[in-house]
Amino acid sequence: MNEVEGVMQEVEDIDKYVDMAVGLAMSYGPKLILAILTLIVGLWIINAFCRGVDKGFEKSSMEPTLRRFLNSLIGVGLKALLLISVASMVGIETTSFIAVLGAAGLAVGLALQGSLANFAGGVLLLIFRPYKVGDFVDAGGHAGTVSSIEIFNTVLKTADNKTIIIPNGAVSSGSITNFSTESTRRVDLVFGIGYDDDMKKAKSILQGLIEADERILKDPAPVIVVSNLGDSAVDITTRSWVNSGDYWGVYFDLVENGKEAFDANGISIPYPQTDVHLHQSSS
Repeated sequence: MNEVEGVMQEVEDIDKYVDMAVGLAMSYGPKLILAILTLIVGLWIINAFCRGVDKGFEKSSMEPTLRRFLNSLIGVGLKALLLISVASMVGIETTSFIAVLGAAGLAVGLALQGSLANFAGGVLLLIFRPYKVGDFVDAGGHAGTVSSIEIFNTVLKTADNKTIIIPNGAVSSGSITNFSTESTRRVDLVFGIGYDDDMKKAKSILQGLIEADERILKDPAPVIVVSNLGDSAVDITTRSWVNSGDYWGVYFDLVENGKEAFDANGISIPYPQTDVHLHQSSS
């Protein structure tokens, strides 16, 4: 008899659990199905929206790095909002979750102030584009060719093939000299000659060197002037315009050729000297 009662009790327990399961299914089933459908449709809409935004960014000629980052940021933000909405649909309390998420975001923001400054600087650099990959710049106290522009850092390659990684916060908050923005540059050189030398002859020699160099542009016309009367030399300044890519070649050649031409024509280039006079005292 006891066995029969036990079996009956188990059957009653099973019926109770079944009824409970059916009640839960009837109560939460429609909400769960609706939440799943909302999640699927929402993800499809978000992906389609992000593709449209990316095409819009591409048509606006936005920097690829910034375009990818902003598109990813928009996608993550929309998906987070979708998940919160889906969670609230199935009865999950989201108010406390949002509060905890906000507090965590504030704590992370305070801990990563420097990184956030670099991030903000990177966004500004990618939006306003004071330089681009391939430009030769002087930024953050370093000079080199821009190898890549990231969200947090700018990577430079120096003339001696060193890689320099500069935080974008330092770059965006300081001065930037871009040597590649303009198609032409001016080569300024100063040649010092002795006071006893012929200034007109020296200027004529430099004029001949400039006219013989086909890399030097005719317009604007080169300028050769006496710019300073120093303690031991008369300074003659030459200013000539060249294409940006020819700058250093012309600079070094003019220095070398100017020295050789002055030597060949008897024009001296003074250098600091100290005269020592010995006086023999009479005993």
